[in-house]
Amino acid sequence: MMKERLRMGSYRIGIDFGGTKIEIAALGMDGAELIRRRISNPGNYTAAIQAMCDLIHGVDSELGGTGTVGIGIPGSISPDIGVIKNANATWLNNQPLNRDMSAALGREVRIENDANCFALSEAIDGAGAGFHSVFGVIIGTGMGAGIVIDRKLLIGRNHIAGEWGHTPLPWPRIEEFPMPKCFCGNEGCMERFLSGSALAQDWKGPGHRSAAHIEEEAAAGDITAIGALDRYMDRMARACAMAINFMDPDVIVLGGGVSNLDTLYERVPHLMRRYIITPDCRTPIVRNRHGDSSGVRGAAWLWDDHHTDA
Repeated sequence: MMKERLRMGSYRIGIDFGGTKIEIAALGMDGAELIRRRISNPGNYTAAIQAMCDLIHGVDSELGGTGTVGIGIPGSISPDIGVIKNANATWLNNQPLNRDMSAALGREVRIENDANCFALSEAIDGAGAGFHSVFGVIIGTGMGAGIVIDRKLLIGRNHIAGEWGHTPLPWPRIEEFPMPKCFCGNEGCMERFLSGSALAQDWKGPGHRSAAHIEEEAAAGDITAIGALDRYMDRMARACAMAINFMDPDVIVLGGGVSNLDTLYERVPHLMRRYIITPDCRTPIVRNRHGDSSGVRGAAWLWDDHHTDA
């Protein structure tokens, strides 16, 4: 009966489960947005499940159907025991969210990491549409990535494919030592050099989290802003070169707050060539198309391979 209802659905439901908000959207089969809603995240496991179920039932009632459901979360599911791991909303960790959400809703749901949802959204009908392989990167307060091949996410055996931010900064400079400690327990992770908060701290010092207006300040002659941007562009070039050397994607799509820096697209493609093994690298680095909507859209697209147009 459940599968019969899913086949009848003419829309996909996506949920972006954030630390402070829960956003839902329904997409038509052509990707057109039909409905969008946002509420505060109650910050409690049981209440959050109920809140998501209420949102989904409201969408179904308004559209008069039964949509498939995908959920993007700031974490991932352990492939062995099926519980959430690595979520920054720590009360989600060790919870069987997929099982509990499916039981509460009465239909199967798909749950995926939010960076993977971003990459999938941009690969299907965003800045990476039409490319065979897409490396989608979110750079904000943290740093994550997803890999999409022919519109399918590469998940990996341990469900950690794309954890780009927790690999070491390549080709480190002497002045970058000692390597900063990361929350994951290691030292020198790229997230500690390339996140938005890392850029802010390099510019303004410890404790700062926002690098807003750094390009304007650099253009106005602020020496500290110029230096921070120079270091950041070189580090991003090294990071992109490493991704190209081991994966050779057709395109790199940037998202998150840092992706709004125009300097990235002007300088990084030239700087990274020094570190890439081939002398004629033409890998484009592009800004995302869907912005903050990519998370919820990507969650909806988790069911792309289970739908037909009939």
